[in-house]
Amino acid sequence: MIDERTEELASLYALDLLEGAELAAFETELARNAGLRALVAGLREAASTLALASTAAAPSPALKTRLLAEIAARRTDGARHEKATAVPFVRWVPWAMAACFALAAAWMARLYLVQRAQSITLREEAEFAHIESQSVKNQLQAERLLTDRQVADLQQMLKANDDLAQLKIATLVSLAGNSPEARAIAVWDPARQEGLVSIEKLPAAAAGRDYELWVIDPEKRQPVSAGVFVVGADGDARVEFTPEEPVAMAAKFAVSLEKKGGAPKNSGPQGRVIMISE
Repeated sequence: MIDERTEELASLYALDLLEGAELAAFETELARNAGLRALVAGLREAASTLALASTAAAPSPALKTRLLAEIAARRTDGARHEKATAVPFVRWVPWAMAACFALAAAWMARLYLVQRAQSITLREEAEFAHIESQSVKNQLQAERLLTDRQVADLQQMLKANDDLAQLKIATLVSLAGNSPEARAIAVWDPARQEGLVSIEKLPAAAAGRDYELWVIDPEKRQPVSAGVFVVGADGDARVEFTPEEPVAMAAKFAVSLEKKGGAPKNSGPQGRVIMISE
């Protein structure tokens, strides 16, 4: 079966409009495809029929008599030249018309192919834009589901608490350029002065370093340390924490990269803060 693209190439080939690599590839296919050869033969026959569609104008029966009379009368050379060239011009009119028809057909065929190619390109661009939009949408949905799952897990770990409404839930985002996908969710119970933090996609700390969690209380001069922690090979961690001293209001949470063992007590973060809650 010959597809639509091959039929278009066959039309151009029949009008001798294929060039370069397209011509070579088409002739290779033509050599092994009998159906394609039959199609090309039919297209060429149609082109020939179009070229010969106009009937040649026959000279008038009285032309010969008139010419002999004119020669016998020895008219001027200019008059003889005018009459002599009139006949060839009349004979070439049908061929000129056929050539014009052939050129018009070739131009229309090329114009059709250009417009079809532009239409295909626009359709492919629209499909690609749709796929890309759907991919972004799926990614956002996956991240939302991931966050929801983290919250559910942390709330389940605190299910012993009678009133979940009093819990503070904060999302930490990455400030580090080498781990833009890192995220964390902290759940804080102000009544019990304890909490849980769930971390994902945070690279393991280098040798001689530790991650340290901080609780930021606006009433205190320095953030309060909630202890150091380590992440697994997959970048995940689930940590229960209790601040070093009571916290009246946990406004924000932060994670810093400190020396091994963490920052000195009551000193606040000494290393670079890499995550903070919004």
